[in-house]
Amino acid sequence: MELGSGLQFLDSKSILVIGAAGFLAKILVEKILRVQPSVKKLYLLLRAADHKSAVHRLHNEIIGKDLFRVLKEKCGKNFGSFISEKITLVPGDISHEDLGIKDSTLLQEILNEVDVVVNLAATTNFDERYDVSFGLNTFGAKFVADFAKKCVKLKVLVHISTAYVSGERAGLILENPYSMGETLNGVSGLDVDVEKKIIEQKLNELRAQGASDTEISRAMKDLGIQRARLYGWPNTYVFTKAMGEMLVGEVKGTLSTVVIRPTIITSTFKEPFPGWAEGFRTIDSLAIGYAQGKLTFFLGDLDSVVDLIPADMVVNAMIVAMIANESNQPSETIYQVGSSMRNPVKYGDLQDLGYRYFSKKPWINKNGKPVIVGKIRVMDSMASFHRYMALRYLLPLKGLELANTAFCHFFQGVYGDLSRKINFVTRMVDIYRPYLFFDAIFDDINTEKLRMAARSSLEENDMFYFDPKCIDWDDYFMNIHIPGIVKYIFK
Repeated sequence: MELGSGLQFLDSKSILVIGAAGFLAKILVEKILRVQPSVKKLYLLLRAADHKSAVHRLHNEIIGKDLFRVLKEKCGKNFGSFISEKITLVPGDISHEDLGIKDSTLLQEILNEVDVVVNLAATTNFDERYDVSFGLNTFGAKFVADFAKKCVKLKVLVHISTAYVSGERAGLILENPYSMGETLNGVSGLDVDVEKKIIEQKLNELRAQGASDTEISRAMKDLGIQRARLYGWPNTYVFTKAMGEMLVGEVKGTLSTVVIRPTIITSTFKEPFPGWAEGFRTIDSLAIGYAQGKLTFFLGDLDSVVDLIPADMVVNAMIVAMIANESNQPSETIYQVGSSMRNPVKYGDLQDLGYRYFSKKPWINKNGKPVIVGKIRVMDSMASFHRYMALRYLLPLKGLELANTAFCHFFQGVYGDLSRKINFVTRMVDIYRPYLFFDAIFDDINTEKLRMAARSSLEENDMFYFDPKCIDWDDYFMNIHIPGIVKYIFK
């Protein structure tokens, strides 16, 4: 596999980036504009009602971010004109045919000019409403593939999925595609069209009953979890992403297709500078909860491998995969981009790093005082968690319920508040449990072949690095990632 020059590949290319306001998408856009200013055009599809709304999102959610400061310094006073020349905003919605693009002239321009389509649009909420998650992650993927087939100059379609479409399977997870209707537990009957009808029927039923928006939202969340678990997936997010992969494989036709499955994405390793992060991720929320003194116990196996990969490495893998799969030949290659195979880190390592970091640089609370952290209690099974919850919360709740009845509901507010908190924690633990006790390693043989090809034949191999072996996790967490999330997410 000869890759040649990455910069030459990007030169004069027109690329459609779908879901352009997302975390990875912004890093991709910044990288391309910074390293190859001769890219012809980046069409950024944003969910927006009109061009004015799309412009607002561009300035507030994309180029207004600190992520673009290096590019701004490089361009100087020409930054505005450079962005205007290179970026074309596309208001749309991937849950509709033709990506919801209403401007017919712009639609035709994209179909005639685009060389690469990159689909990064998704909802990553594990507890999302089923109708929302299905519309974006499943049928959205189909509409993108249908659209890509109409692009007359298209070289490659890149679809971003997640390594966790594997569900709770243990052992070595291979870079295999999902066939249509395949399930994780062997239960037959999974049909995407049937799922669509089930969603529509449930919504119609709820509306006919006069259900409130809150009741509809809760019912649709419950439906998503129910349907996912029926077929072996632990939550709505990975279930709908798996069905999205199935549809891409089913409808791609003669397209050259790349499916990227990243693991848990963390802050940037090097570019455009170390430590840039955005959005709440589970491990980051745990780290800051611990720093603030709110996290008093951890549920999980400290010997389990937690598969992490910096965002800039995922973006570089995407670009190199584009180069390697640029063809007019029908194909589908899956790349699992993570670290568990080449450079694993364990939950116990993260616990130790968090303790060391926040012992040296304690969190300052709202009263201006440092929060002193200590070793937290670890529960290594669901049984120990339920025992803890029963003694710590459920018994006091039962006592409060009795007191509330005896005192004419005087404690109703306190009782209701505690009850809601217990239900919330129990639901979150139920949803995240598979990842706290995850016992699998993600094979990356296709990704390693890509790395080998880059080392041997990519002229700018150092510019498009994505080998997790080069990460010193101790240095990364102590000097890059934790300072980054404190600065950019929890400041």
